[in-house]
Amino acid sequence: MRTFKKNFSLTLLAFPGIALLFIFDYVPLYGLLLPFKDYKYDLGIWNSPWVGLDNFQFLFKGDVLQRVLRNTLLYNLAFITLGTMISVTFALMLREVSKRFVKVYQTVLFIPYFISWVVAGFAFRALLDMDYGVFNKGLEMLGIAPVMWYNEPKFWPFILIIGAVWKGLGYGAVIYYAALMGVDAEYYEAAKIDGAGKLRQAISISIPMIKPIIIMMVILQIGKIFYSDFGLFYNVTLNSSALYTTTDVIDTFVYRSLVDMGDIGMAGAAGFFQSTVGFMLVLLTNFIVKKINRENSLF
Repeated sequence: MRTFKKNFSLTLLAFPGIALLFIFDYVPLYGLLLPFKDYKYDLGIWNSPWVGLDNFQFLFKGDVLQRVLRNTLLYNLAFITLGTMISVTFALMLREVSKRFVKVYQTVLFIPYFISWVVAGFAFRALLDMDYGVFNKGLEMLGIAPVMWYNEPKFWPFILIIGAVWKGLGYGAVIYYAALMGVDAEYYEAAKIDGAGKLRQAISISIPMIKPIIIMMVILQIGKIFYSDFGLFYNVTLNSSALYTTTDVIDTFVYRSLVDMGDIGMAGAAGFFQSTVGFMLVLLTNFIVKKINRENSLF
């Protein structure tokens, strides 16, 4: 009681955040009943009939789930791998930029992060439109037949990876750049005296010093490996059915199931599956990292 009175002002200051956390993160846990119910709008969550694991059985049947699971996993692995490598590379380059211009470069890199995928979708359409797209106009000038981009699935793994890396580059680069700013300058001065160039300094000093941050970011991203950026896969592709073989992921599949069939129970089962597997992957990845180097583990 004495401790509560002593920290009452701090508790009161934190109360709005605690209240928001409780309302938006804990109260909705009541919805975990949905994956196990045949939800009826007129009956509500509690009074809707129980169906056990039927929603999960429907979710795991057929070839569609295999396709969306494959796409979700492969795309996220590519996003994590390439996004991390490119973000670290740009962070290393920012460190070498003059202090006068580094803020400008940071801002330019960060702008795409704040652009809505709806807006980005129109930008991609301006580039890829069959009749008026910039790319097809360029192909026509070269005497090459225009490409029906929104009907050709084979191009979209590259387009989606480029789009995801472009949008997330600034966020990752700024985080890693901030970590680099915490590295003691004496390490670099000693390396210069020993004759180490910029590349050797980056490999031997910069990357090892920010390795804990890189590992932490990767672990957090692995926790969301069964989630997809819905805006990227829905708006940029214009939800073209001709592209589903390479662009359909769990989130778009669940959205279509919910809109077309109104099956809230199945949508809830998919969300529950994503959350559970993501949580298990975070624990597994952290366990492996802890076995290799305990200091680099997240918890």
